[in-house]
Amino acid sequence: MLDLNSERWSALCGGYGVPFDPRPLLRKLEAEQDTQATWQELWEELHHQGDVGEASSAAVPHLVRIHRERGVREWNTYAIVATIDLARDNKKNPTLPRWLSNDYFEAIRKLAEIGATEVLTETNTDTVRAILAVLAISAGTRIHARFLLEYSADELLEIERVAQENL
Repeated sequence: MLDLNSERWSALCGGYGVPFDPRPLLRKLEAEQDTQATWQELWEELHHQGDVGEASSAAVPHLVRIHRERGVREWNTYAIVATIDLARDNKKNPTLPRWLSNDYFEAIRKLAEIGATEVLTETNTDTVRAILAVLAISAGTRIHARFLLEYSADELLEIERVAQENL
């Protein structure tokens, strides 16, 4: 995991393709300071219209660590990690740096393990979908993760209805 004191952060780009240092936001999240606004800014900076950068990927292990340490079930963690990871499929996004790869994939695996427990008692449908998306990513079923994350139940029912009509 990239140390929060590393100068490397200042050279990493976020979702807008420009340098973005998420450390102050990660520290605020860790300290549970203004979490709603912090999450909003993390979403805006780490992912923009399908675009992510190296800062987005480098933030993932810290987001998972903070989630685990806080012990608070948080839709944002699952959803942003799944969103960042699914954006890796977009060829216009940078590839995952080799120096980050092991920590990144280990963080997703750890989040999936946490999610496997949390999903059993979660009642919010959006949170369940985000957790299941991380589980699907961890299991290597990325297309399922994409459908879980990007389509509501109503949208999936409409897709099913149209498919049935075309049989």
